[in-house]
Amino acid sequence: MTNINAFAGVDVGSLGTKAVILVNGEIAGSSLIRTGINSVENGLESLEKALDSANLKKEDLKYIVGTGYGRISAPYANKTITEITCHAKGAHYLHPATRTIIDMGGQDCKAIRVDEEGNVVDFAMNDKCAAGTGRFLEVMANVFKVDISELGPLALKATQVLPVSSTCTVFAESETVSLLARGEKPEDIIIGVHHAIANRIKGLFSRVGIQSDVFFSGGVAKNTGMRKALEEVLEVRIANPENDPQLVGAIGAAVSAQRLYEKSGNVSQRSA
Repeated sequence: MTNINAFAGVDVGSLGTKAVILVNGEIAGSSLIRTGINSVENGLESLEKALDSANLKKEDLKYIVGTGYGRISAPYANKTITEITCHAKGAHYLHPATRTIIDMGGQDCKAIRVDEEGNVVDFAMNDKCAAGTGRFLEVMANVFKVDISELGPLALKATQVLPVSSTCTVFAESETVSLLARGEKPEDIIIGVHHAIANRIKGLFSRVGIQSDVFFSGGVAKNTGMRKALEEVLEVRIANPENDPQLVGAIGAAVSAQRLYEKSGNVSQRSA
């Protein structure tokens, strides 16, 4: 083993697999690939790509933490930790003033409240319905015949918020088709879709509370229209760190890897 203080976090999500390498508490490399049918291979591939970007080898790593849906299949990890804990640690690493996290992924949405150290205080999760997830937006993008990445910019062009009353994916799809047939502007419907999702998320925060600063993580956080809708519906400002919000869980896993290693007494204490 080398003397490099290198640690890795691997987040195998439902749609994307991410890996982050920390060296002496700083992000040195990362990767993002599409999740396939083999969680073990996905995790190893993402880890190797992240190591390549950091110009390191697997034997340089002192500790690896796995997280996400695929963490149950992570034989390469020294330890596995829930994605809720890892998103909390990742958000705190990127923006220490974070007290509330909105995590929107491909298959679920989480409202997480944390303390000043990035420890989870409370959380609520929507994982029983596609509403409020990336999958819901994929369905809507298909209705408008655009790529999902185009929804955010289109939403920002709206001149009014046209309400979409249903948060059920099937009914919302039907409602959207009816609004288009009626001649309503696509942009006004799209911002209405985003507001419908934001109202769904507001319900999660009614259970856990919301406190500034608010941090938005997960793949959907790249959607500028979703960010705008959340700020308007929740009446908050959302922090906007430079790092890819889809990497937050992997960052938190890497931070946890460093702290777990340091706790074991194998290296002098150093803040991540």
